[in-house]
Amino acid sequence: MKPFDEMIKTGGEVRPPYEQLKCWLDTQNPERLAQKSLDAENVFRKTGITFAVYGDEEAAERLIPFDIIPRIITGNEWRRLSQGIEQRVMALNAFLDDIYHRQEIIRAGRIPRELFTHNDAYLPEMVGFRPPGNVYTHIIGVDIVRTEENQFYVLEDNARTPSGVSYMLENRETMMQLFPELFQQIKVRPVETYPKLLRQSLAAVAPPGCKGTPTIAVLTPGIYNSAYFEHAFLADQMGVELVEGSDLKIENGKVVMRTTEGNRAIDVLYRRVDDSFLDPLTFRRDSALGVAGIMDVYRSGNITIANAPGTGIADDKALYSYMPEIVEFYTGRKAILENVPTHRCSEPDTLKYVLENLSDLVVKEVHGSGGYGMLVGPAASKKECEAFALKLKANPKNYIAQPTLALSTTPIMTEKGLAPRHVDLRPFVLVSDRIRITPGGLTRVALKEGSLVVNSSQGGGTKDTWVLDD
Repeated sequence: MKPFDEMIKTGGEVRPPYEQLKCWLDTQNPERLAQKSLDAENVFRKTGITFAVYGDEEAAERLIPFDIIPRIITGNEWRRLSQGIEQRVMALNAFLDDIYHRQEIIRAGRIPRELFTHNDAYLPEMVGFRPPGNVYTHIIGVDIVRTEENQFYVLEDNARTPSGVSYMLENRETMMQLFPELFQQIKVRPVETYPKLLRQSLAAVAPPGCKGTPTIAVLTPGIYNSAYFEHAFLADQMGVELVEGSDLKIENGKVVMRTTEGNRAIDVLYRRVDDSFLDPLTFRRDSALGVAGIMDVYRSGNITIANAPGTGIADDKALYSYMPEIVEFYTGRKAILENVPTHRCSEPDTLKYVLENLSDLVVKEVHGSGGYGMLVGPAASKKECEAFALKLKANPKNYIAQPTLALSTTPIMTEKGLAPRHVDLRPFVLVSDRIRITPGGLTRVALKEGSLVVNSSQGGGTKDTWVLDD
Protein backbone atom coordinates (compact mmCIF):
# COMPACT_ATOMS: atom_id res chain seq x y z
CA MET A 1 0.00 0.00 0.00
CA LYS A 2 1.36 3.40 -1.02
CA PRO A 3 1.82 5.76 1.95
CA PHE A 4 -0.31 8.89 2.22
CA ASP A 5 1.36 11.77 0.36
CA GLU A 6 0.60 15.02 2.18
CA MET A 7 1.23 17.13 -0.93
CA ILE A 8 0.01 15.11 -3.94
CA LYS A 9 -3.28 13.21 -4.23
CA THR A 10 -3.40 9.75 -5.82
CA GLY A 11 -4.57 11.22 -9.13
CA GLY A 12 -1.69 13.70 -9.24
CA GLU A 13 -3.64 16.73 -8.02
CA VAL A 14 -2.08 18.96 -5.37
CA ARG A 15 -3.79 18.88 -1.98
CA PRO A 16 -5.30 22.30 -1.06
CA PRO A 17 -2.85 23.23 1.75
CA TYR A 18 0.08 22.89 -0.67
CA GLU A 19 -1.44 24.64 -3.70
CA GLN A 20 0.21 28.04 -3.17
CA LEU A 21 3.56 26.47 -2.34
CA LYS A 22 3.45 24.22 -5.42
CA CYS A 23 2.62 27.19 -7.67
CA TRP A 24 5.59 29.04 -6.23
CA LEU A 25 7.89 26.01 -6.62
CA ASP A 26 6.90 25.66 -10.28
CA THR A 27 8.20 29.19 -10.93
CA GLN A 28 11.56 28.61 -9.27
CA ASN A 29 14.84 27.86 -11.00
CA PRO A 30 16.12 24.49 -9.68
CA GLU A 31 19.65 25.93 -9.45
CA ARG A 32 18.38 28.75 -7.21
CA LEU A 33 16.69 26.25 -4.89
CA ALA A 34 19.85 24.13 -4.76
CA GLN A 35 21.83 27.24 -3.81
CA LYS A 36 19.25 28.09 -1.12
CA SER A 37 19.76 24.61 0.36
CA LEU A 38 23.50 25.32 0.57
CA ASP A 39 22.78 28.74 2.08
CA ALA A 40 20.63 27.10 4.77
CA GLU A 41 23.45 24.69 5.61
CA ASN A 42 25.87 27.61 5.92
CA VAL A 43 23.47 29.43 8.26
CA PHE A 44 23.31 26.39 10.54
CA ARG A 45 27.08 25.94 10.41
CA LYS A 46 27.72 29.59 11.37
CA THR A 47 25.11 29.45 14.14
CA GLY A 48 26.72 26.30 15.51
CA ILE A 49 23.57 24.17 15.37
CA THR A 50 25.06 20.75 15.96
CA PHE A 51 24.32 17.63 17.92
CA ALA A 52 26.66 14.99 19.29
CA VAL A 53 26.58 11.37 18.16
CA TYR A 54 27.62 9.12 21.01
CA GLY A 55 30.04 6.37 20.04
CA ASP A 56 30.95 7.99 16.72
CA GLU A 57 34.51 9.28 17.11
CA GLU A 58 34.82 10.37 13.49
CA ALA A 59 31.80 12.68 13.62
CA ALA A 60 31.26 13.63 17.22
CA GLU A 61 29.58 16.89 16.18
CA ARG A 62 27.20 16.92 13.22
CA LEU A 63 24.86 19.34 11.53
CA ILE A 64 21.31 18.07 11.44
CA PRO A 65 20.38 18.08 7.73
CA PHE A 66 17.71 20.65 6.95
CA ASP A 67 15.29 20.41 4.01
CA ILE A 68 13.96 23.68 2.61
CA ILE A 69 10.55 22.35 1.50
CA PRO A 70 8.17 23.10 4.41
CA ARG A 71 5.67 20.62 5.78
CA ILE A 72 2.17 22.20 5.78
CA ILE A 73 -0.73 21.52 8.17
CA THR A 74 -4.14 23.20 7.80
CA GLY A 75 -5.72 25.21 10.58
CA ASN A 76 -8.49 22.61 10.92
CA GLU A 77 -6.03 19.72 11.15
CA TRP A 78 -4.08 21.61 13.79
CA ARG A 79 -7.17 22.36 15.89
CA ARG A 80 -7.97 18.67 16.09
CA LEU A 81 -4.36 17.80 16.91
CA SER A 82 -4.25 20.50 19.60
CA GLN A 83 -7.40 19.17 21.26
CA GLY A 84 -5.96 15.66 21.35
CA ILE A 85 -2.57 16.83 22.62
CA GLU A 86 -4.13 18.95 25.38
CA GLN A 87 -6.32 16.04 26.49
CA ARG A 88 -3.29 13.74 26.62
CA VAL A 89 -1.12 16.20 28.52
CA MET A 90 -3.85 16.79 31.12
CA ALA A 91 -4.17 13.02 31.57
CA LEU A 92 -0.39 12.58 31.95
CA ASN A 93 -0.21 15.19 34.72
CA ALA A 94 -3.24 13.71 36.51
CA PHE A 95 -1.71 10.24 36.18
CA LEU A 96 1.61 11.36 37.71
CA ASP A 97 -0.15 13.01 40.64
CA ASP A 98 -2.22 9.87 41.21
CA ILE A 99 0.63 7.39 40.87
CA TYR A 100 2.69 9.23 43.49
CA HIS A 101 -0.28 9.54 45.85
CA ARG A 102 -3.47 7.43 46.11
CA GLN A 103 -2.88 5.25 43.02
CA GLU A 104 -6.57 5.15 42.22
CA ILE A 105 -5.90 3.88 38.70
CA ILE A 106 -4.22 0.77 40.12
CA ARG A 107 -6.98 0.26 42.68
CA ALA A 108 -9.50 0.43 39.84
CA GLY A 109 -7.62 -2.34 38.01
CA ARG A 110 -6.95 -0.24 34.91
CA ILE A 111 -3.18 -0.77 34.94
CA PRO A 112 -1.05 -3.41 36.74
CA ARG A 113 1.04 -2.52 39.79
CA GLU A 114 3.96 -4.49 38.29
CA LEU A 115 4.60 -1.61 35.89
CA PHE A 116 6.02 0.37 38.79
CA THR A 117 7.38 -2.07 41.34
CA HIS A 118 10.64 -2.72 39.47
CA ASN A 119 10.75 0.32 37.19
CA ASP A 120 13.73 2.67 37.62
CA ALA A 121 11.70 5.56 36.19
CA TYR A 122 9.35 5.44 39.20
CA LEU A 123 10.95 7.41 42.05
CA PRO A 124 9.89 6.52 45.62
CA GLU A 125 11.35 9.91 46.62
CA MET A 126 8.38 11.59 44.92
CA VAL A 127 5.71 9.61 46.79
CA GLY A 128 3.46 11.95 48.80
CA PHE A 129 5.05 15.12 47.36
CA ARG A 130 3.25 17.62 45.11
CA PRO A 131 5.32 20.02 42.99
CA PRO A 132 4.48 23.74 43.00
CA GLY A 133 1.29 24.37 41.06
CA ASN A 134 0.72 20.60 41.02
CA VAL A 135 2.49 20.49 37.65
CA TYR A 136 4.82 17.55 36.92
CA THR A 137 5.45 17.81 33.19
CA HIS A 138 6.17 21.47 32.43
CA ILE A 139 7.59 20.81 28.94
CA ILE A 140 6.36 17.89 26.84
CA GLY A 141 7.16 16.75 23.32
CA VAL A 142 4.45 14.54 21.80
CA ASP A 143 5.61 12.50 18.79
CA ILE A 144 2.83 12.17 16.20
CA VAL A 145 2.68 10.24 12.94
CA ARG A 146 0.13 10.37 10.15
CA THR A 147 -1.02 7.46 7.99
CA GLU A 148 -4.06 8.88 6.15
CA GLU A 149 -5.73 12.22 5.48
CA ASN A 150 -7.58 12.13 8.79
CA GLN A 151 -5.63 9.49 10.74
CA PHE A 152 -3.01 10.61 13.24
CA TYR A 153 -1.37 8.45 15.92
CA VAL A 154 0.68 9.34 18.98
CA LEU A 155 3.93 7.41 18.64
CA GLU A 156 5.30 8.34 22.05
CA ASP A 157 5.21 10.93 24.82
CA ASN A 158 8.43 12.69 25.88
CA ALA A 159 7.84 13.76 29.47
CA ARG A 160 11.38 13.84 30.87
CA THR A 161 13.62 16.34 29.05
CA PRO A 162 12.27 16.59 25.48
CA SER A 163 14.69 18.14 23.01
CA GLY A 164 14.43 19.64 19.53
CA VAL A 165 12.63 22.92 20.10
CA SER A 166 15.71 24.98 19.20
CA TYR A 167 15.71 23.34 15.75
CA MET A 168 12.04 24.24 15.34
CA LEU A 169 12.88 27.89 16.06
CA GLU A 170 16.04 28.02 13.93
CA ASN A 171 14.30 26.25 11.03
CA ARG A 172 11.65 28.99 10.94
CA GLU A 173 14.15 31.84 11.24
CA THR A 174 16.24 30.36 8.43
CA MET A 175 13.22 29.93 6.15
CA MET A 176 12.15 33.53 6.77
CA GLN A 177 15.65 34.71 5.83
CA LEU A 178 15.82 32.60 2.69
CA PHE A 179 12.26 32.97 1.40
CA PRO A 180 10.65 36.14 2.79
CA GLU A 181 8.36 36.32 -0.26
CA LEU A 182 6.76 32.99 0.65
CA PHE A 183 5.69 34.27 4.06
CA GLN A 184 4.08 37.29 2.37
CA GLN A 185 2.03 35.00 0.11
CA ILE A 186 1.11 32.29 2.64
CA LYS A 187 -0.23 33.08 6.11
CA VAL A 188 1.66 30.89 8.57
CA ARG A 189 1.14 30.90 12.34
CA PRO A 190 4.23 32.09 14.25
CA VAL A 191 6.47 29.95 16.49
CA GLU A 192 9.04 32.55 17.53
CA THR A 193 7.18 33.43 20.76
CA TYR A 194 8.14 30.05 22.28
CA PRO A 195 11.11 31.28 24.41
CA LYS A 196 8.98 34.11 25.85
CA LEU A 197 6.13 31.70 26.60
CA LEU A 198 8.58 29.19 28.11
CA ARG A 199 9.86 31.85 30.51
CA GLN A 200 6.30 32.93 31.40
CA SER A 201 5.28 29.31 31.92
CA LEU A 202 8.23 28.54 34.19
CA ALA A 203 7.70 31.75 36.19
CA ALA A 204 4.04 30.79 36.76
CA VAL A 205 5.08 27.67 38.70
CA ALA A 206 7.58 29.33 41.04
CA PRO A 207 7.48 28.09 44.65
CA PRO A 208 4.84 29.71 46.92
CA GLY A 209 7.55 31.50 48.93
CA CYS A 210 8.98 33.28 45.87
CA LYS A 211 8.81 37.08 46.19
CA GLY A 212 8.84 39.29 43.11
CA THR A 213 10.10 38.13 39.73
CA PRO A 214 11.28 34.50 39.90
CA THR A 215 14.92 33.73 39.19
CA ILE A 216 15.09 31.06 36.49
CA ALA A 217 18.11 29.06 35.33
CA VAL A 218 18.78 26.26 32.83
CA LEU A 219 20.83 23.34 34.19
CA THR A 220 22.97 21.64 31.55
CA PRO A 221 25.24 18.59 31.87
CA GLY A 222 27.83 20.62 29.94
CA ILE A 223 29.36 21.09 26.53
CA TYR A 224 29.73 17.38 25.80
CA ASN A 225 25.99 16.71 25.99
CA SER A 226 24.34 15.99 22.62
CA ALA A 227 21.81 18.82 23.10
CA TYR A 228 24.17 21.44 24.59
CA PHE A 229 23.49 23.86 21.74
CA GLU A 230 19.80 23.80 22.67
CA HIS A 231 20.47 24.37 26.38
CA ALA A 232 22.61 27.44 25.63
CA PHE A 233 20.17 28.67 22.97
CA LEU A 234 17.11 28.51 25.25
CA ALA A 235 18.90 30.16 28.18
CA ASP A 236 20.03 32.97 25.87
CA GLN A 237 16.58 33.39 24.28
CA MET A 238 14.87 33.51 27.70
CA GLY A 239 17.49 35.86 29.12
CA VAL A 240 18.35 33.52 32.01
CA GLU A 241 21.56 31.93 33.30
CA LEU A 242 22.92 28.68 31.87
CA VAL A 243 24.46 26.75 34.76
CA GLU A 244 26.23 23.47 35.43
CA GLY A 245 26.12 21.50 38.66
CA SER A 246 29.51 22.91 39.68
CA ASP A 247 28.03 26.44 39.57
CA LEU A 248 25.40 25.58 42.21
CA LYS A 249 25.32 24.82 45.92
CA ILE A 250 22.88 24.71 48.81
CA GLU A 251 22.84 27.74 51.10
CA ASN A 252 20.25 28.49 53.81
CA GLY A 253 17.85 25.92 52.44
CA LYS A 254 17.99 27.32 48.88
CA VAL A 255 19.79 26.37 45.69
CA VAL A 256 22.10 29.26 44.83
CA MET A 257 24.26 30.03 41.82
CA ARG A 258 27.48 31.97 41.71
CA THR A 259 27.23 35.33 39.94
CA THR A 260 29.56 38.32 39.62
CA GLU A 261 27.45 39.99 42.30
CA GLY A 262 27.63 37.06 44.74
CA ASN A 263 25.42 34.03 45.27
CA ARG A 264 21.84 34.28 44.05
CA ALA A 265 18.96 31.93 44.94
CA ILE A 266 17.23 30.09 42.08
CA ASP A 267 13.44 29.78 42.17
CA VAL A 268 12.87 27.67 39.05
CA LEU A 269 15.43 25.29 37.56
CA TYR A 270 14.77 24.07 34.04
CA ARG A 271 16.96 21.01 34.19
CA ARG A 272 18.28 19.13 31.17
CA VAL A 273 19.97 16.55 33.40
CA ASP A 274 18.47 13.08 33.86
CA ASP A 275 16.92 12.07 37.20
CA SER A 276 19.73 9.70 38.17
CA PHE A 277 22.35 12.48 37.91
CA LEU A 278 20.33 15.21 39.63
CA ASP A 279 21.41 14.70 43.25
CA PRO A 280 24.36 12.48 44.28
CA LEU A 281 23.00 12.31 47.85
CA THR A 282 19.71 10.81 46.61
CA PHE A 283 20.48 9.06 43.32
CA ARG A 284 23.81 8.17 41.69
CA ARG A 285 26.62 8.88 44.13
CA ASP A 286 29.17 9.26 41.35
CA SER A 287 27.26 12.07 39.61
CA ALA A 288 29.11 15.35 39.14
CA LEU A 289 26.34 16.83 36.97
CA GLY A 290 23.76 17.65 39.62
CA VAL A 291 23.62 19.37 43.01
CA ALA A 292 24.15 17.52 46.29
CA GLY A 293 21.05 18.09 48.45
CA ILE A 294 18.78 19.59 45.78
CA MET A 295 16.07 16.97 46.43
CA ASP A 296 15.83 18.10 50.08
CA VAL A 297 15.40 21.72 48.94
CA TYR A 298 12.83 20.58 46.39
CA ARG A 299 10.78 18.58 48.87
CA SER A 300 10.92 21.53 51.28
CA GLY A 301 9.15 23.64 48.64
CA ASN A 302 12.02 26.07 48.05
CA ILE A 303 12.63 25.39 44.36
CA THR A 304 10.68 24.24 41.31
CA ILE A 305 12.38 21.63 39.14
CA ALA A 306 11.09 21.39 35.58
CA ASN A 307 10.32 18.73 34.62
CA ALA A 308 9.68 17.20 38.02
CA PRO A 309 11.81 14.20 38.99
CA GLY A 310 9.98 10.93 38.38
CA THR A 311 8.09 12.04 35.28
CA GLY A 312 9.90 9.37 33.24
CA ILE A 313 7.35 6.80 34.35
CA ALA A 314 4.78 8.63 32.19
CA ASP A 315 6.72 8.13 28.94
CA ASP A 316 7.91 4.61 29.65
CA LYS A 317 7.15 2.53 26.55
CA ALA A 318 5.74 -0.30 28.65
CA LEU A 319 3.19 2.18 30.03
CA TYR A 320 2.49 3.63 26.58
CA SER A 321 0.24 0.70 25.67
CA TYR A 322 -2.06 1.68 28.57
CA MET A 323 -2.41 5.33 27.51
CA PRO A 324 -5.95 4.92 26.08
CA GLU A 325 -7.08 3.63 29.51
CA ILE A 326 -5.14 6.40 31.28
CA VAL A 327 -6.68 9.16 29.15
CA GLU A 328 -10.21 7.84 29.63
CA PHE A 329 -9.71 7.27 33.39
CA TYR A 330 -8.62 10.86 34.11
CA THR A 331 -10.60 12.84 31.52
CA GLY A 332 -13.79 10.77 31.32
CA ARG A 333 -13.53 10.70 27.52
CA LYS A 334 -11.98 8.39 24.98
CA ALA A 335 -8.65 9.56 23.58
CA ILE A 336 -9.00 11.98 20.66
CA LEU A 337 -5.60 10.87 19.33
CA GLU A 338 -5.11 7.14 19.04
CA ASN A 339 -2.13 5.06 20.15
CA VAL A 340 -0.24 2.88 17.71
CA PRO A 341 -1.40 -0.71 18.45
CA THR A 342 1.22 -2.12 20.83
CA HIS A 343 2.23 -5.66 21.79
CA ARG A 344 3.60 -6.18 25.31
CA CYS A 345 6.41 -8.72 24.98
CA SER A 346 6.22 -9.43 28.73
CA GLU A 347 3.05 -11.46 28.04
CA PRO A 348 3.93 -15.05 26.91
CA ASP A 349 1.32 -15.33 24.14
CA THR A 350 2.27 -11.89 22.82
CA LEU A 351 5.99 -12.76 22.89
CA LYS A 352 5.27 -15.88 20.82
CA TYR A 353 3.38 -13.78 18.24
CA VAL A 354 6.16 -11.16 18.10
CA LEU A 355 8.90 -13.77 17.63
CA GLU A 356 6.94 -15.39 14.80
CA ASN A 357 6.39 -12.02 13.06
CA LEU A 358 9.63 -10.14 13.76
CA SER A 359 10.21 -9.33 10.10
CA ASP A 360 6.93 -7.36 9.96
CA LEU A 361 7.18 -5.46 13.26
CA VAL A 362 9.04 -2.58 14.88
CA VAL A 363 10.44 -3.67 18.26
CA LYS A 364 11.61 -1.09 20.82
CA GLU A 365 13.28 -1.11 24.22
CA VAL A 366 10.85 0.19 26.85
CA HIS A 367 13.49 2.63 28.14
CA GLY A 368 15.09 3.35 24.77
CA SER A 369 15.20 6.64 22.87
CA GLY A 370 16.80 8.27 19.85
CA GLY A 371 16.21 5.27 17.60
CA TYR A 372 18.77 3.18 19.51
CA GLY A 373 18.09 -0.40 20.63
CA MET A 374 15.26 -0.96 18.16
CA LEU A 375 14.58 -3.33 15.29
CA VAL A 376 12.70 -2.24 12.17
CA GLY A 377 11.69 -5.69 10.94
CA PRO A 378 10.99 -4.94 7.25
CA ALA A 379 14.39 -3.24 6.91
CA ALA A 380 16.36 -5.84 8.90
CA SER A 381 18.26 -8.83 7.51
CA LYS A 382 17.45 -12.40 8.56
CA LYS A 383 20.64 -12.44 10.64
CA GLU A 384 19.67 -9.20 12.44
CA CYS A 385 16.20 -10.60 13.21
CA GLU A 386 17.70 -13.80 14.59
CA ALA A 387 20.11 -11.86 16.81
CA PHE A 388 17.29 -9.62 18.07
CA ALA A 389 15.11 -12.67 18.80
CA LEU A 390 17.76 -13.87 21.26
CA LYS A 391 17.61 -10.50 23.07
CA LEU A 392 13.82 -10.72 23.19
CA LYS A 393 13.81 -14.21 24.66
CA ALA A 394 16.43 -13.25 27.25
CA ASN A 395 14.52 -10.23 28.55
CA PRO A 396 11.00 -9.99 27.06
CA LYS A 397 9.70 -7.40 29.55
CA ASN A 398 12.30 -4.97 28.21
CA TYR A 399 10.53 -4.72 24.83
CA ILE A 400 7.30 -3.72 23.12
CA ALA A 401 6.42 -4.32 19.48
CA GLN A 402 4.29 -2.37 17.03
CA PRO A 403 3.12 -2.85 13.45
CA THR A 404 5.16 -1.10 10.78
CA LEU A 405 3.07 1.95 9.93
CA ALA A 406 3.05 3.45 6.46
CA LEU A 407 4.11 6.92 7.66
CA SER A 408 2.92 9.81 5.53
CA THR A 409 5.37 11.49 3.18
CA THR A 410 6.17 15.07 2.28
CA PRO A 411 8.51 16.17 -0.52
CA ILE A 412 12.17 16.95 0.06
CA MET A 413 14.64 18.63 -2.27
CA THR A 414 17.01 16.11 -3.90
CA GLU A 415 19.56 16.42 -6.70
CA LYS A 416 16.90 15.07 -9.06
CA GLY A 417 14.13 17.38 -7.83
CA LEU A 418 11.30 16.83 -5.37
CA ALA A 419 10.92 13.33 -3.90
CA PRO A 420 8.65 12.00 -1.12
CA ARG A 421 10.14 10.98 2.24
CA HIS A 422 8.56 9.74 5.47
CA VAL A 423 8.01 12.23 8.31
CA ASP A 424 6.83 12.52 11.90
CA LEU A 425 6.00 15.56 14.04
CA ARG A 426 6.98 16.63 17.56
CA PRO A 427 4.77 19.48 18.83
CA PHE A 428 6.00 21.16 22.02
CA VAL A 429 3.66 21.77 24.95
CA LEU A 430 4.13 24.10 27.93
CA VAL A 431 2.18 23.38 31.12
CA SER A 432 1.78 25.74 34.08
CA ASP A 433 -1.29 27.80 34.99
CA ARG A 434 -2.51 26.91 31.48
CA ILE A 435 -1.53 24.65 28.58
CA ARG A 436 0.23 26.32 25.66
CA ILE A 437 0.90 24.41 22.42
CA THR A 438 3.20 25.99 19.85
CA PRO A 439 1.54 25.77 16.40
CA GLY A 440 3.46 23.18 14.43
CA GLY A 441 6.55 21.77 16.08
CA LEU A 442 9.57 19.93 14.76
CA THR A 443 9.04 17.83 11.65
CA ARG A 444 11.66 15.11 11.40
CA VAL A 445 12.24 13.47 8.03
CA ALA A 446 13.84 10.18 7.00
CA LEU A 447 16.18 11.39 4.25
CA LYS A 448 17.01 7.94 2.89
CA GLU A 449 14.53 6.67 0.33
CA GLY A 450 12.22 4.10 1.89
CA SER A 451 13.56 4.61 5.41
CA LEU A 452 11.13 5.00 8.31
CA VAL A 453 13.72 6.13 10.88
CA VAL A 454 13.56 9.90 11.31
CA ASN A 455 15.89 10.29 14.32
CA SER A 456 18.79 12.66 13.72
CA SER A 457 21.13 10.18 15.43
CA GLN A 458 20.18 7.66 12.73
CA GLY A 459 20.59 9.94 9.70
CA GLY A 460 17.30 11.84 9.73
CA GLY A 461 16.82 15.54 9.02
CA THR A 462 14.34 18.30 9.85
CA LYS A 463 11.89 20.65 8.13
CA ASP A 464 10.06 23.84 8.99
CA THR A 465 6.44 23.06 9.93
CA TRP A 466 3.79 25.49 8.75
CA VAL A 467 0.39 25.65 10.38
CA LEU A 468 -1.82 27.73 8.11
CA ASP A 469 -3.56 30.71 9.70
CA ASP A 470 -6.96 29.89 8.18
